[in-house]
Formats: sequence, C-alpha cells, structure tokens
Amino acid sequence: MNVYDFDNTIFYGDSTARFYLFALKRHPCIIKFIPRLVIAFTKHYVFKIGTKTQFKEQMYSFLKCCDINQDVKDFWDKNIKGIKSWYIHKQKADDVIISASPEFLILPVCQMLNIKYAMASIVNPKNGKYTGVNCHGAEKVRRFYERFPDGNIDEFYSDSYSDTPLAEISKVSFIVKGENIRNWVFRN
Repeated sequence: MNVYDFDNTIFYGDSTARFYLFALKRHPCIIKFIPRLVIAFTKHYVFKIGTKTQFKEQMYSFLKCCDINQDVKDFWDKNIKGIKSWYIHKQKADDVIISASPEFLILPVCQMLNIKYAMASIVNPKNGKYTGVNCHGAEKVRRFYERFPDGNIDEFYSDSYSDTPLAEISKVSFIVKGENIRNWVFRN
C-alpha cells in the first residue's frame, strides 16, 4: 500500500487555496469574508494565537456563499489536469490519500481518479466548522491506523516535512518538489 499527501504532492499547488480563488470569482459575496480571514491569519500566523483548526474554520466561513456540490464539481472538472503525471503513471488500486484539505474537496477528485481510500479534514461544507481536528502531522498517522489497524505503508510521498510522522511508519519515504522525487531525509 502506498500513501500520498495531496496538495503539492500529487496535485500542483494547494487545492483549498485554488478552490477559494475559484469560488471568489464565481461568488463575489465572498469578499465580505476577507476581513475575517485577514484577522484570523494575523492572529494565528503573526501572534501565534489559536490553533490551525481555529484559523481554518474562520477561513472556511466563505463557504456560506457557495453552492458547494456544484462548485466542487465544476472546480475539479477544470482543475483535474493539475494531477501530476508521475502519479498517474504510478497509481495503484490500493493507494491511500491523506490530506489536511477538507473531505468535501478531496473525496470528489479521488472518486474521479478511482482512488478508493482517502482521508482528509472533516469540515462541514455549509459553515466551515470542523468535526475533530485538522488532518495534519501526527493526526494523519492516527487517522491511518483508525482506518487500517494492521496497515503497512510500503511507500509514502509528501511535499512537506510536517508529514514526518507518516514517513517514520513507512518502509520507504519520498519528498516531492514539483516533479522531482527524492529520498526522505530524516532530521533530528
């Protein structure tokens, strides 16, 4: 079984950020949520107040302006081409995607790609509120073992060392930068 992060690993860019810009063009009313986003960003990233989950809940407040099912479908119809070619050639039937992006955004593209196993942050697509915590770092390991109690990861791919907890439980791990795939270098 191979496990992959999604954003910047098998997909060019950050799907959530791209979806936000897609939705902003489609629904100009999202502009009214920009001050809330700026305040949340400043609190979390400048003053280190609050959790990443709290920041993201504020960010996702824009979802109130969206027709989420149609918008996500239209987004992926336009952006599926952002899946990296190396992944398409390597894809196997038992691949697992584990992402910090929201399920409502990740699950549809995984269905389009015939990826059976996907885990992501559980976010209410109507109001942006999380159920549980952001699927990031050690939470990805917890979610993996919750779904696959006896699971073994043959190969793991990510663009970020924040995924070191998953890399540590994998037989072989790789860091992805664009189309460049290198062996994971563990740092003490």
